[in-house]
Amino acid sequence: MLDRIKASLSSLAPAEQRVGKLVLADPRAFANLPVSVLSDRAHVSKPTVVRFCRSMGYDGLSDFKLKLAGSVSEGVPFIHRSVDVDDKTSDVMVKVIDNAVAAFLKYRNDASTSAIEKAAEALAATCKTGRRIEFFGAGNSGIVAQDAQHKFFRLGVNTIAYSDGHMQVMSASLLGPGDCVVIISNSGRTRDLMDACDIARKHGATTIVITASGSPLAAAGHIHLAADHPEGYDRYSPMVSRLLHLMVIDILATCVALRIGGGKLQPLLREMKNNLRAKRYT
Repeated sequence: MLDRIKASLSSLAPAEQRVGKLVLADPRAFANLPVSVLSDRAHVSKPTVVRFCRSMGYDGLSDFKLKLAGSVSEGVPFIHRSVDVDDKTSDVMVKVIDNAVAAFLKYRNDASTSAIEKAAEALAATCKTGRRIEFFGAGNSGIVAQDAQHKFFRLGVNTIAYSDGHMQVMSASLLGPGDCVVIISNSGRTRDLMDACDIARKHGATTIVITASGSPLAAAGHIHLAADHPEGYDRYSPMVSRLLHLMVIDILATCVALRIGGGKLQPLLREMKNNLRAKRYT
């Protein structure tokens, strides 16, 4: 959460920047002080404090302070333990699992529920109208896009995934109002994905981006779902970033399934499961 505030600070209005700097200076105090004290210390109005919280993707001051308190709690530390060349298999196992678990807990405390809700509402609305939902990603994120397509396909959604830059640009050119495109990127700086996002948005499609805060792609989409982590985006074999992106997709798929409603979805999933039984050994 604090990393996201640092990354977004330069894009905020000067008054909101003062609130952000107050958070970074003493996050524990910010989480516990009343809005009147916070506004005095930042030399801004009370509405500006609330506006800053909403600019960061939270419902308001209460939601922001709740997530802030969780992110600085000693009970949920973010420990990034790198693997050493002389580690035993047991050491590697513990470190990889610890990194993943710590990343998930950090995301749980940092995630903007309002942004996730907006994305789920947009996707559910697209499902109900029968318009297209597309998933774009490059490299490792392209695999996540395929996983997303598989999850939404099972919900009876008209969807497809593209990892090729040319296909993404061509497909984005065919999207329009009522369609949704979810663009997944670890760095948020891949040129093909930026181009596809701009084209889709220009044609009226809703653009949802899952990427790092402060990146060009984060500012390019209609809805930004922040996926921040300490793993460098130039790492050869991304681990934590991939798991975070998959988890965000799982959250979105679950939220959309609930909005579609069990009355329509349950019979579909039941029939699908029955039809797959013939593919398994008894």
